[in-house]
Amino acid sequence: MPSQPPANPGQVRIGARGSKLSLAQAGHMQRRIAAALGADPADPAAVEAVAPLTVITTTGDRVQDRRLLEIGGKGLFTKEIEEALIEGRIDCAIHSMKDVPAELPPGLCIAAIPEREDPRDAFLSRGPLTLEDLSQGAKLGTASLRRQAQSLYRRPDLDVQMLRGNVDTRLAKLAAGEADAILLAYAGLRRLGLGDLPKSLIDPKEAPPAPGQGALAIETREADRDLPWVAGLRCETTTLCVTAERGALVALEGSCKTPIGAHAWLEGGSIQLIVEALSPGGSARFRHAGDTEISQLSDPLRSARDLGFSLGQAIKDEAGDTIVL
Repeated sequence: MPSQPPANPGQVRIGARGSKLSLAQAGHMQRRIAAALGADPADPAAVEAVAPLTVITTTGDRVQDRRLLEIGGKGLFTKEIEEALIEGRIDCAIHSMKDVPAELPPGLCIAAIPEREDPRDAFLSRGPLTLEDLSQGAKLGTASLRRQAQSLYRRPDLDVQMLRGNVDTRLAKLAAGEADAILLAYAGLRRLGLGDLPKSLIDPKEAPPAPGQGALAIETREADRDLPWVAGLRCETTTLCVTAERGALVALEGSCKTPIGAHAWLEGGSIQLIVEALSPGGSARFRHAGDTEISQLSDPLRSARDLGFSLGQAIKDEAGDTIVL
């Protein structure tokens, strides 16, 4: 379907999910995009005039009683928004990077990755301070196969319960006693002003978070990749780290049926990366770590992607079907 140009050529129409967290993230980027277009980011009317926000409900939002792997995978958080982008009803989409599948629809691209929030997982409970402090057989709530597998690797006695819903819903279920503890992305809690709630944070080198966790993805049509407002949103360090992590995701054919964690950081002139994949029940864990020099390279993004892909491929060769649900 041909693109529909915005009524005002100076506009950038934004699409995002309607959850409280998505709106907080989208609102932050909406103000940055408006500022890049010359509007006052402190003036809500001016922001909405140049960067109007459209809320799009996705299948992942509508279906809350089953794991994503049962209804089609994490792409269900992006599908309807990407359709609006392809059809020209919006000009960019704002996603949590960890919700973006390894492969994008033809004609679309991740045009910008802004500076990342804290990528760690957060441990929340009604008392205990860490996963190790939970009582024998305690109920741990999560909808993430990765968090399930990593937790059972450390505590095989735990009773892991499927717990989906937005942040408020999960916190309410914890308070109601449906779980003794839950795991959430610390970045999301911080963006919602709830950064004081976790009892502790998970070491990302011991239990790597989802590839891209804590980062946002600004998705556009390929033709819009290098527009001036896009370039101003990019964070080079975050982009390199996320590119390395997603390289592993591609190699492992990452989906909601494969528990994959990846954590990259810059150290001196090198990208350091840890990748792990586990059996869904947590009985087996496969880890590889590596680094690559970036300071003298002509294409650091390719080097980052190749590092991630090579570590992911090493795990795939070693683990085979052990890591697939």
